[in-house]
Amino acid sequence: MKKQDVIVIGGGIVGLATALQLVRSTKASVLVIEAEGSLGAHQTGHNSGVIHSGVYYKPGSLKAKNCATGREEMYAFCAEHGIKHERCGKLVVATGEEEIPKLNELEQRSIANGLPGIKRLKAEELKEYEPHVAGIAGLLVPTTGIVNYSDVVLKYGELLKAADSDFILNCRLTGVKRTGDDIVLQTTQGEFTAAHVVTCCGLQCDRVARMCGYDPGIKVIPFRGEYYELVPEKHHLVKNLIYPVPDPRFPFLGVHFTRMAKGGVEAGPNAVLAFKREGYTRTSFDLHDTEEMLGFAGFWKMGAKYWKMGMGEFHRSFSKAAFVRALQKLLPEIQDADLKPGGAGVRAQAVDATGKLIDDFHIVQDDRFIHILNAPSPAATASLSIGRSISEMAVKNFGLS
Repeated sequence: MKKQDVIVIGGGIVGLATALQLVRSTKASVLVIEAEGSLGAHQTGHNSGVIHSGVYYKPGSLKAKNCATGREEMYAFCAEHGIKHERCGKLVVATGEEEIPKLNELEQRSIANGLPGIKRLKAEELKEYEPHVAGIAGLLVPTTGIVNYSDVVLKYGELLKAADSDFILNCRLTGVKRTGDDIVLQTTQGEFTAAHVVTCCGLQCDRVARMCGYDPGIKVIPFRGEYYELVPEKHHLVKNLIYPVPDPRFPFLGVHFTRMAKGGVEAGPNAVLAFKREGYTRTSFDLHDTEEMLGFAGFWKMGAKYWKMGMGEFHRSFSKAAFVRALQKLLPEIQDADLKPGGAGVRAQAVDATGKLIDDFHIVQDDRFIHILNAPSPAATASLSIGRSISEMAVKNFGLS
């Protein structure tokens, strides 16, 4: 294969959106290589399918900026290409007086982030939108929606091919070398040569950056999110999406209810430490992943700060009764028999050497590389916006035209 102007490593939703925005805005030749046998096999394919509004994110952050533009771009993209989706809205519900200050903060963030239609609700008003919910106050967030992101990523791939670019599956990176002005990527399908490289590797992003000669200063710590699904007879209990007021100390939103675009209602997730980066079950274990995590000083510092929260998440993972109790705070009618095991996803949480959980998107340039080192939710919602930002960065710094 001829030398490419840009190779994107990683065929998840952000990697493909980046490639698509590059071919739309430049004349560069672009190739995507993906380690797995399908596009969006990990975080994209295990996504809960929410088109996020931007209510949670710190004003001025990359998350807030990209979510605001990316949300509307996602709605427009789905409408243009006939992808099933719905702008259904959600409730963020406070169940106790101690949550009211946090709810107030969310409302102020919503205003600062320019979210239209935000409405503060009293206890009796909550019932107008979700008749079975329990709470003393809440926020109606009408810009939230649902979609199956696997459908989105497949369309990104189709459009990429239609633009005379391509992606190669089952193409795992094994090494990187430089020869003059060339970057040579050694893979399980041979060598590929590029002038510039964008790494967007999710759960493997820190390792790939190091293979490319860049020390990112962070380590990916995997957190598994486990879901239940409501049995069909109980779908009527949830009209759209119901969320708790999140703890601002953590980048996790707490167990919630999500009506899915593909049908059904999910309940969850928890956020339990995983012992394998692509570990989707409680028994998933990888010795190398575990040793690397345990050998990272930032992991232990993180654990010292958040061990109580972590033990609670583990308890809910192994105790369905504890999971049900957490859900009953929002929907008291929920019973053990109303839930059946659902899917799971693994979040690539970047942690620095001090134990800090990196909350915002983290994108850096190194020579002729751009590394996407932290792209958690709302990255799927904001994928077209993130991709455009990276494309603009490449045009400015790499001289693409």
